[in-house]
Amino acid sequence: MTGQITLPVWLFALILLFAAVTFASHFLFPSVRWFFRRRLERAVDRLNRRLTRPIEPFKLARRHDMIQRLVYDPEVTQAIVEHAKRNGVREDVSFETARRYAREIVPSFSAFAYFGLGTRLARWLVRALYGVKTGRRNTEIIESIDRDATVIFIMNHRSNMDYVLVTMLAARASALSYAVGEWARVWPLSRLIRSMGAYFIRRKSRGGLYRKVLARYVQMATAGGVTQAIFPEGGLSLDGTLKPPKLGLLSYVTDGWDPEGRDLVFVPVAINYDRVLEDRVLVSAGEAGNRRFRARMGVVFAFVLRMIWRKLWGTYRPFGTAAVVFGEPLALSAYGARPDPEVLGSELMRRIQAGMPLLSMPLMAKILLEAEAPIPEPDLIARTEEAFRAAEDTAALEPVEDLSLRARRACERLARRKLILKRPDGWVANPQELSVLRYYANSIAHFYPPVPAGPGPTPLPADTPSTGAGKSGNAASAK
Repeated sequence: MTGQITLPVWLFALILLFAAVTFASHFLFPSVRWFFRRRLERAVDRLNRRLTRPIEPFKLARRHDMIQRLVYDPEVTQAIVEHAKRNGVREDVSFETARRYAREIVPSFSAFAYFGLGTRLARWLVRALYGVKTGRRNTEIIESIDRDATVIFIMNHRSNMDYVLVTMLAARASALSYAVGEWARVWPLSRLIRSMGAYFIRRKSRGGLYRKVLARYVQMATAGGVTQAIFPEGGLSLDGTLKPPKLGLLSYVTDGWDPEGRDLVFVPVAINYDRVLEDRVLVSAGEAGNRRFRARMGVVFAFVLRMIWRKLWGTYRPFGTAAVVFGEPLALSAYGARPDPEVLGSELMRRIQAGMPLLSMPLMAKILLEAEAPIPEPDLIARTEEAFRAAEDTAALEPVEDLSLRARRACERLARRKLILKRPDGWVANPQELSVLRYYANSIAHFYPPVPAGPGPTPLPADTPSTGAGKSGNAASAK
């Protein structure tokens, strides 16, 4: 027992390494994890005291645990058995398929990534590009909702900036969970988006097993009180109009709702912009009759560099106003124990349309599209002011202080992009950009009664030069 043993140096080093790993895995790592977990829990507790709607435990659950809970859910288990029989495969193969779907869908929310990085980045980006306007009752609407209810924001989809804009505005209320499509499943973007609490969906999947896994995740999150954001149009609007709702996610929510449990409160959200970053891409896709548009990373990178360059040289101008209006909330309990998704979806879209922000650039685009002759600039400004006042109460935005200034800036921005052209006798719509102007005008056309179709804007003679707006105008948006 007391004799000496001679070991090779390499074997002694290996034994020490194994001992160190064993000590670390059994004593050191658990202690370190416990230390950081306690600090994270205290940080989340402080954060929840500041939020109008605290982060629910469901959202903070470990991703691995959520995946296990999802694949062993009784309804998913039944779908696994049916999938195996229908496709002639073993149940363990079908189970692994369901597990793969669950890994695709379930996010890995990080409060640090969301509030420490995501909301700050969103605030910087939005303020760099737009002047932000909000509805008169946005704060009041959020604070009036029962804290025990699950809130689901139902939004129209104008731009990929919608995610960023609403994340920034809702940062003081709660952490939003979005459904994002295949475009976001690109590394390393996917890791960041997943850590922000977004869940991935296959928009074109028709498999029953996949739909059941997705439905059960949405229903679990809803029952767990997770604040969600849904774009019922199913994609970006290609012509600026509000589209009928696609009822996939909405039906998952209503089908899984327990009238004896939490109430669900839907908040319609109307979003509009003076300028949509992807406007020409969307219009081109609409004219081609498909939705095959994809932003190339090179184009995005070049855009960012161009903005930075203009900022450094003092020539950068923001893109106008981005506006968000929260409509009157709608409690699911008001629709009875078995709510009809079609009726619910139609009412939510009606409320979104009613609260659509009325902005100067879409309004001026509408006026010039309907003009039968060039409009002198003073008359164009006056018509824009008159149209604003005609729908000011309907548009639900904060009151506009200086309509004349906003109209002049709208004219400058449209001219700078050559969407409108200046002739000796006034402004006209650029005949080559009518589809883009209609895209903007369509967003607010429902505020005004239809007018008889005229011959359209006066075409430019071939030898008539066009001029842009004056360089002295300040392009910053009035807030």
